[in-house]
Amino acid sequence: MTIVFFGTPDFALPVLGAISESRHNISAVVTAPDKERGRGQKVSYAPVKEFALRNDIKCLQPETLKDVNFVNELRKINADLFVVVAFRILPREVYSIPPYGSFNLHGSLLPKYRGAAPIQWALINGDSETGVTTFFLEDKVDTGSIILKKYLLIDDKDNFGTLHDKMAKLGAEAVVETIDMIENGNVELQPQDNRLATPAPKITKEMCSINWNNPAQKIHNLVRGLTPFPGAYFETKDSRYKVYSTRVVENTNSKPGSISTENDKIIIGCAENELEILEIQPEGRKRMSSAEFLRGYKL
Repeated sequence: MTIVFFGTPDFALPVLGAISESRHNISAVVTAPDKERGRGQKVSYAPVKEFALRNDIKCLQPETLKDVNFVNELRKINADLFVVVAFRILPREVYSIPPYGSFNLHGSLLPKYRGAAPIQWALINGDSETGVTTFFLEDKVDTGSIILKKYLLIDDKDNFGTLHDKMAKLGAEAVVETIDMIENGNVELQPQDNRLATPAPKITKEMCSINWNNPAQKIHNLVRGLTPFPGAYFETKDSRYKVYSTRVVENTNSKPGSISTENDKIIIGCAENELEILEIQPEGRKRMSSAEFLRGYKL
C-alpha cells in the first residue's frame, strides 16, 4: 500500500522504520515545522523529518492542517492510507482523503486513557498492564472504531522512559499488522464503549509536585510516571529538587514530610509508609545518587 505517515517525536520512529522495511511504500511524511532552539536559536528538526531526510522521503511541514495548499498536495500524492502516530488532531478534510481511510496508533488499551499522556498515567495510577491500540480516525479524539490491540505487562521497575521504548516497539508491530489487515480486507471493527473511557490529560507542572501527605506507593508511582521527563519534584525553603528513582519503605511511625538522612540514605515520611529517594537532582545541577547528594548537600 502507498502510505502518508503523520508523526513528530521519537515514539513515531520505530513505527516509521518498521513500515519502511515492510513491503509497503511511504510516499510522504507529515511532521511539525522546524523550530529555533537554544541560545544560538539554531534550527532543529523533528525526529520524523530527520528520518525522512536520511531516507529521501518527501516531507511536508504545514503550519495549519486545514491549509488549502497542504490539503491539495496530500490529494495529489494519491495515497491508499494515512497512518498517524503522536501527531496533531487531523481535521476531516485531511483524514477523509485516502480511500482506505486514516488510522492512529494510541499508547493505551482504548477506551482507557484517552488523551495526550496515556503512558505516563498508566504508571502514575500503578497499573500492571497496558498496551497499544490502532483505530480509525473520527471527529472526536481517540474515539474511533478499534482495529487492533496488543497487550503489554508493566514491570515494577518500569518508568516512563523504559515503558515508552517498549510500547514504541510494540506499536511498530501493531501498525504494520494493521496495514496488512486493511489491505487484505481482514478487519473486524470494534466500537469503543464510551462508558469505560478514562482521561489521560497532558502533564502539567503542577501535577509534578510531590505531596508528602499522600501514601508512599502513590508518590513512588508518580515518580515512575514522570521519569526521565519532566521529573517529579519537591521544594524546601531554599531550593527545588527533582526525584528520579525511589523505593517504598514500610514504616508507620514517621510523619509526612519528615526527613532522615542516616547511612547515606534519604528517607522521607509519607501518609502511609516512607519513601527512600535513590536518585535526586538539585536545582541547576546534575542527577546523582542519594549518597553523592549527601556528600555535598543537606535537606
